[in-house]
Amino acid sequence: MYAIVNIAGQQFKVAKDQQIFVHRLQGEEGASVEFDQVLLAADGNNIKVGANALTGAKVSAKIVSHLKGDKVIVFKKKRRKGYKKKNGHRQQFSKIEITGITL
Repeated sequence: MYAIVNIAGQQFKVAKDQQIFVHRLQGEEGASVEFDQVLLAADGNNIKVGANALTGAKVSAKIVSHLKGDKVIVFKKKRRKGYKKKNGHRQQFSKIEITGITL
């Protein structure tokens, strides 16, 4: 069984006991969260698709940890003008584990 769910503006294909990285979620490590914007749910040959989202379908998950991604270097330069700017960015992620999918 799998589902396609909208988490923080991004769509993920999830299954039970799967661990995924999503943008930072509010909540403590070990807290449980539920996502109700389930776009598609499939169980074998039985596939349910919602016009916007399935009504009554939920994906429950547990926040495993909060962490930062790899550093991305942003370098801007204008030739012959002496303009150089170097910035770094580390995106904050949450690692979640899918505990169940209910239709």
